[in-house]
Amino acid sequence: MNLDIGEKIKELRTKNNLTLNDLSSRTNLSIGYLSQLERGLTSVAIDTLDNIAKALGVTIYYFLSKPKNKKNFILRSYEREVLEVENNRIIQIQLTNDIEGKNLLPRIFEILPSSSDEEITSYPHIGEEFVYVLEGILTLLIDKERYELFPGDSAHYSSNREHNWTNNTNRIVKILTVHTPNLFKK
Repeated sequence: MNLDIGEKIKELRTKNNLTLNDLSSRTNLSIGYLSQLERGLTSVAIDTLDNIAKALGVTIYYFLSKPKNKKNFILRSYEREVLEVENNRIIQIQLTNDIEGKNLLPRIFEILPSSSDEEITSYPHIGEEFVYVLEGILTLLIDKERYELFPGDSAHYSSNREHNWTNNTNRIVKILTVHTPNLFKK
C-alpha cells in the first residue's frame, strides 16, 4: 500500500510540475519524508495523506482502494472481498456491503509473521480504533509501550495516540478492527 500511495503522489506531483520542495512548502512536511513516502519506504497517517491530497488538488479517495458498495445490510461470509494487501504481509478483508454513509469501518486483518527486530513506526491520526484478537498473538504499540494481545483480548483507544500493531510470532495473526472515521464515508 505504501508504494502504491507513494507512486500516486509522485505521479500527481510531477503531473502538476511540482518539486518535492514545492510539495513540502504546501504541506509543511519535510522533503526527506515526502521522498521516502514516494519510494514506499514509510507509511502515512490518514490526516497527513488528506493534507497531501488537498495540496495536490485531489481527495483522499484518489489514493485509497474504494470498496464495492452494495445497498444490502447483510454480507454473507462467502461474499467477503479482500479490500487490500499491504506489503505482502497484511490482508484487509471488508466486513460490510454498505460502507458509504456509515461512521464505522469494520475490517478483519490477517497479519503474516514479521521479524521482531523490524522497526515499527507508530503514528497518530484522527478517530478511534477497536481491535479484537481472533487468532494468534498481536503486538500492540501505544505511546511507545508494547502490549501482547492474545485470542479474545481487545483494545479500544483514541487514534490520536502514537500507535501501530505487528505480528512478531511465526504464525498468522487475525484481528477484527473497527475504526472511525470511515475513510470511505461520503
